[in-house]
Formats: sequence, C-alpha cells, structure tokens
Amino acid sequence: MDKTTAYPPRSTRSSSFRALLGGVLLVTVVTFTSFNAILDWQQRHTDRIPINASQILQKCQALHIPPGPSANFHGRTESDRYVPGTPPTLIKNATIWTGRVDGHEAIVGDLLLDKGIIKEVGSIPASVLRAYKNLAVVNAGGAWITPGIVDMHSHLGVNSSPSLRGAADTNSRKGLILPWLRSLDGLNTHDDAYQLSISGGVTTANVLPGSADAIGGQAFTIKLRPTFERSSSSLVLEPPHSLNGTEFDPSLPPRWRQMKHACGENPSRVYSGTRMDTIWAFRQGYDTARKIKQSQDTYCQNALAGKWSALGDYPEDLQWEALVDVLRGRVKVHNHCYEAVDLDGILTNEFKFSVAAFHHAHETYLVPGLVKKAYGQTPAIALFATDSRYKREAYRGSEFAPRILADNGLRSDHPVLDSRHLLFEAQQAHFYGLPTSLALASVTTTPAAVLGYDHRIGFIKKGYDADVVIWDSHPLALGATPKQVFIDGIVQLQNPHVKTKPEEFQQVPKTPDFTKQAEDAVKYNGLPPLELKKSVADTVIFTNLSSLFLKQGNKIREVFSVSEARSPGVLVVEKGQLSCFGTSLECQLGRYGSDAQKVDLEGGSITPALISYGSPLGLNHIDQEASTNDGSVYNPLSGGAPSILGQGPVIRAVDGLQFSTRDALWVQSTEYFRRETALHIELGSSSPSVSTHISALRRLLLGELEGDLGAQAQKVIQGEIPLVIQVQSADIIATLIKLKQEVETFHGTTIQLTLAGANEAHLLAKEIGQAGIGVILAPSRSFPGTWRSRRILAGPPLTEDNSVAVLSAHNVTAALEAKETLSKAEAIALASVNLERLLGVQTPIADLIALQGGSFFDFESNVVAVISPQRKVVELLPEVV
Repeated sequence: MDKTTAYPPRSTRSSSFRALLGGVLLVTVVTFTSFNAILDWQQRHTDRIPINASQILQKCQALHIPPGPSANFHGRTESDRYVPGTPPTLIKNATIWTGRVDGHEAIVGDLLLDKGIIKEVGSIPASVLRAYKNLAVVNAGGAWITPGIVDMHSHLGVNSSPSLRGAADTNSRKGLILPWLRSLDGLNTHDDAYQLSISGGVTTANVLPGSADAIGGQAFTIKLRPTFERSSSSLVLEPPHSLNGTEFDPSLPPRWRQMKHACGENPSRVYSGTRMDTIWAFRQGYDTARKIKQSQDTYCQNALAGKWSALGDYPEDLQWEALVDVLRGRVKVHNHCYEAVDLDGILTNEFKFSVAAFHHAHETYLVPGLVKKAYGQTPAIALFATDSRYKREAYRGSEFAPRILADNGLRSDHPVLDSRHLLFEAQQAHFYGLPTSLALASVTTTPAAVLGYDHRIGFIKKGYDADVVIWDSHPLALGATPKQVFIDGIVQLQNPHVKTKPEEFQQVPKTPDFTKQAEDAVKYNGLPPLELKKSVADTVIFTNLSSLFLKQGNKIREVFSVSEARSPGVLVVEKGQLSCFGTSLECQLGRYGSDAQKVDLEGGSITPALISYGSPLGLNHIDQEASTNDGSVYNPLSGGAPSILGQGPVIRAVDGLQFSTRDALWVQSTEYFRRETALHIELGSSSPSVSTHISALRRLLLGELEGDLGAQAQKVIQGEIPLVIQVQSADIIATLIKLKQEVETFHGTTIQLTLAGANEAHLLAKEIGQAGIGVILAPSRSFPGTWRSRRILAGPPLTEDNSVAVLSAHNVTAALEAKETLSKAEAIALASVNLERLLGVQTPIADLIALQGGSFFDFESNVVAVISPQRKVVELLPEVV
C-alpha cells in the first residue's frame, strides 16, 4: 500500500491525536461525573440500579420521538429497495408533472433514475450522464410523466383475485376490536390484481383490513412490483423496525404504522348490533390502551427520576401495543366512516388521537366544520368520485364532494374500486370541478402525505423513489393509459402495447361549470332535485352543434359533422320530432319564429340515448336496503321459487320497476317499457352443479317443460325472443355452443343466443362467431374477480387487443366495451343498437341525448337535454330552462 495512503501527514496525525485525547477526556469526565452522581444518589437512596438501566432509559426516551425519516434520509445515494443490477435509466423529452408547488409545476426535460431513486430532473448536464455506463435511454416524445399512483385504500392481496375461500383474509369477524391483527399476515403474493394495478399506473398500495370490525387491525403499505424474495414482507415500504426480528435502533426515529377503523353500518350489520354498541366497543378498547399508556408513562417517570425500586416489569401487552401507539401519535388511523353521526361519534378528542383519513365519508362535504374539529391534524377525506346510494349511509353522496371539500380547505383522495382504474376516479372528480392540480394530487402526493411517506414517494424530486409513470395522454384525459411504469427504477411493463392518441388528448380537459349543481348539493342536504323540465316551447332549436349521430336501421351514422360542413350545425325539434338538421342556412331558422326556444350546445353533440344493462337501475333506490328495492330473483334452473307461483314461473323485471329513483334520474334516463324482450337465466353457480344447470337448460330448450317457463322457452325455440345467459367461463360457453347446435338440429329452427358477462368469451371468439352468438361484456372493464372469470384479456398496455376487438374480428355482435379501431358511431352502437339487437328490442328506442361542450368521448361535455319523439317532448336540465 502507498505510504501516503497508509499514513496521514503529521499535522493530521497530531490533530487526530488531540481529538482522540479530547474524546478520552470527555468520556472520562462524563464517566466520573456519572459515577459520582450515582454514589451521591446511592447515599440518599437504597434503590439498586438494574443491570439494564440504560436500555430502560433508552426505551422511555424513545416513546417521545415522532415517526418519520432519519435526519439524513435525503442525503441517500441508494434506495433501501434498490435491486443490484438494475440499469440506470434516462427518460428524455418528457413533460413532467412533479407534484411540487402545490401541484402546479410541470417541467419539460429529462429524468434520470439510478439505484432505485431519482437522480436528476429537468435539464441534466452532459457531465453527469458521461459518468454512467450501460445507460438505458427512453425517448418519451413529449409524453406526460407523473409520480406513481398511490392507492391509499386497498385490499390487494387480502381480498384476492380471483376470489377463493382459501385466500379470503379481508375481515376477521372475531370481535369488534382487533388492533392486534395485521393485514400483512394474510397478504397473498399470488393475487392476479397486482399486475393489473401496475398496468394502471399504481405503484404503491396501502393494504387495509376490511370494515366488518370497529378496529379491524393494522394495515401495511406495499410496493406492487414482485421481489426476488417472493415474500409478503419484502413488499412492505418502510416496515416497522420490529417487523420479522428487525432490531430496534434507538438512533432512528420510528416508522409510521397504519391501522383500520370502521363505524356505521358495517360493524352493526356483521355483529347484529347498533352504532351505540360500536362506539362503546371503541371506548372500551381505547380505555384499555390509555391505561397501559398511563402505566408506561408512570413507569418512565420513575425511571427517569431514578426510582428504580418502584419499577418492576415494563407495562406492555402485545395485543394492545398498536393501539397504545395510536395514542402516542405513531399510527395513521384510516377510519371507514360515512355519516355525520359517525364522524361526530368517533372519539378523537376524548382519547386525544388523530385520524389520518376518513374513508368513503360520503357526508363530509356537508359537514366540513365537523371534520375540522377532529383532534390534531385535520383528516383527509378518501372518497369514491361518483359511486353512492348503494346503502343508506351512502345515500347522500355527491359527485361534487371533492370540489366542495377542496373549497373548504380539506384534502381528498379517491380509493376503493379496481385500482387499475384509480386514475379514472381522479378524472371524474376533475370533471365535476376538482381543480387540475388537486385532481392529480389526489392519487399521488396527497395519499403519500397522508400515509406519512411524502419524503420518498408521491413527487418527482431528486432523491425520491424512482416510481414514475409515462402516460399516452394527459393523465386527466379520458382513457389515459400508461406507456411504461417504473417502480424503484425497475421497468414493470414488458413489451407494452401502446396506442397513439390525438394531440387534443395531451391537453387538460376543459370541464363544464358545475358551480350551481355543487351549491345545490349542499343547499338540499345531499338530495338536490334531479328531475328534468319540459321545454317552455313546442319548438326547440339546438345551435352550435359539432356532430349529430342518428340510428339508421341497426347502425349508427354520423349525419352531420362540423368538420365537413365547415360551419356549426343546428337541430330543430318540433313537439319532440326532428324537423331539420344541418347548417343554419339550410334549416332557415327564421321560419320558426321568435317563440322557439334556443339551446346553445357550445360545440356539443347529439347522439342516440344509451342503454343500461346489468345494473338494477329503475329497480331500486338503495341496493342494500331490502324495503327500497325489488329484491332477489330466483334462478329458474335452480328451483326455489315460492310455492304460490307453481311450476316454472317466469319473473318479469318490468313488474318491479320503481319510478324516479335517484340513480335513474342522475343518469338522465329515458322511459321505455316492453313487457317481454328476452328470457334471462344464469349459469355458473356450483350449487347445484353446473352440469345440473346445463341438464335443466337442455330439457327447457328441447321443449320438455310446461307452464310459464315452458311457454317462454317455445318463443326462444321459434326465434321470437332471444335467450340471454349470464355466464363468464369459457368452459361453460363451450358447452353452450354445443347445446345451441343440438337444440337447433332437434327443432330445425335457429335460436338467438346472447352471452352476458362473458369475461372469457375472447378465448372462443372464432367458435362464438361461427355459432352466431352475441356477447354483452359485463363488466365492460374485465376483471378476474372469480375463478370462472379469471382468464381475461386486459387490453393495453398488457395486451394488444381487448375482448371487443377479438370478438369483432370474428364477426361477433358485441356490446358495452369500446376498442381502439372503432369509429365514434360504432362505439355509440356498442351501448345502443347492438344492445337492442342482443336483448331482443324490436321497436328501436328513438330518444336522443344533447351534450353541451363536447361528446361522449371526452371529459368536456355535459348532458343538457333529452329529445323523446315517442313521448313527443324535449326535456331540459333545470339550469338550461
């Protein structure tokens, strides 16, 4: 070894020696001082110092250290999650939404990722790049980049996909108060939804226990990428220091913990109790934790005062230690809580603990002052963007809630649904008035801050985790899809399928002004009037029209386009009937007189009304309240019909219709009734067996049954009405294809068969097309929710095509979901004329929908009118009238 390396200069050695000598003297002085103090203390006291006194003092002092990153965290050069061998990556020519400056900063430039962290953002000096070898370069081509999406309310891994009894670990149901349980202990590493969520841009998820219990247990925040270890614990972001034997380090602050609480209907329903029972259980649990905390505080006061004889064992209880940590401010509490009565009842001020976020929280927008009264930092609000009215405590939910909360200085986040489409929640919130910066923050920076991890995720900043998403369009544009996702600097999408989006999709959507509607939501206590108003004149002229789509036979045609006419269009409606469309000159508007009511569509569109399928729309007010809905319908293939109905009854959905339900009014539904359009049955249940169901169906279609069901089967056999079968599995679909052939051969007729659900239909697209079978995809966004629906075609970026693309390529009439190569007219057909054909609607629905400011294909339009030739009326939104 070189001598200059082995031995420092004399001056350095001298200074080092002086420093060392000073250190020895300091330690000696402190040691003798402490020794003298102890001698003096022993002369005055008879207490004997325990051998672990220093550990006791450290433990007591650590009780008051707040959670968070270490002081030098941002000086790190490598992530604790870095995987050796991961190549450094340069993303060039990007438009970067950083999350900084309250969400208003966007940088055009480059992004350098290395060792699991972000090394540089913006303009990167060439000298920096020259230091890297094997640098992977990605040209973003101006694409938008955001931080990875953070899902603050997730059940990934505990409510696994596909759903199987052996992996059902969401709720314990062993007691109302269970703070000792941990979601990590049920985290399924084989959940199919991990990769799907990543393909939607989600990089981090807070995995919560369910809401059956008042305190369901501890949550754990995970990164979604697979690890070499393949363990649950290796997914955890900043695991507690004590997890899996990790030793407590008194030099480091504790890490944030997460815990799930729930109040309201769920615990009451699961435990057959009331809200009073739930709150009392909370009080008992927190009182137990408070007593332990007080005992610990007294113990430490005595220890710090040197009263060793009064100590005994440190008071702690493994079952309650997490709840004690809540009282010490070390746990982020996530409280499932909907209504004002529940928000008011939660015990934050009585027991002096903070709630990080109220989840679901449908009524918080009505009581922002109450939310602000919670102890400590004001809770964030984690909301659905539009999903409500599924149970009583969600009945007053509003799509304007995020905007109203923001206006009151409260943060909101959008969780809970299929997290692959979590960004869609932010897009909807933005559409209904949440500012652009807050909408993007609601799924990135806000949840990161609420969880206590905004020192490393949720932003694109130097030194932060290399969790970033490259988008094919502006993240708030309808249909925005990741082109690539990085987690800890590691590429997550192998050979992604990317579609080129039009230039207008790279801009922030210009959303409608819903100020009046938001004000009404509060004014009417969550139940604003939704009824449309009849036009004040018999003649209504829609002006400034950009496109008009009409039904022509079983097709949709675009009959007017401003790009072709080179002038905005008009549509004249007289007593609900279309009188003229074209340019103003062509329709000679002067001849309609001054009494005609004019509606400016501001570049909007008019299209045929859409059809809802597969939802209880019009059959219920509150789904989970039996007295407000039509109720369950028995499956004729399984039996179990009430005896009063006799053998083989057929239930008609029209008999259960309920008028003016809020969901129906909210979607501006039109009225159309026909008593019998199709015979519907369901296949897929294993009780009785699938083969038993098929046997019963074969008897039905061979004409062996009598009664009402047999009569309806004859209509199917003769081709008068279609048979719609709810089925997901490709295996069952294969059997149905053969059964159709068998029945048609036996009778010498052709039956019209429609498969609904059909998640796995793409696997048999050729055979389905050859058999002349139609398909209604439900849900339209396929998800592997059950074993029989697990083999989905996810669509971009995971697969080149989605199910409609594959089915259409084999001449299958499909409905509900769009594909990239469809024209706008064909896309509208998926939810209109195609459904009419598949459901046996003989008389086409003639109603039209007028959209102001845009079309069905963007987040810039709003429905302003329903044109109904059948009812000879034009109905307008109240603000239009």
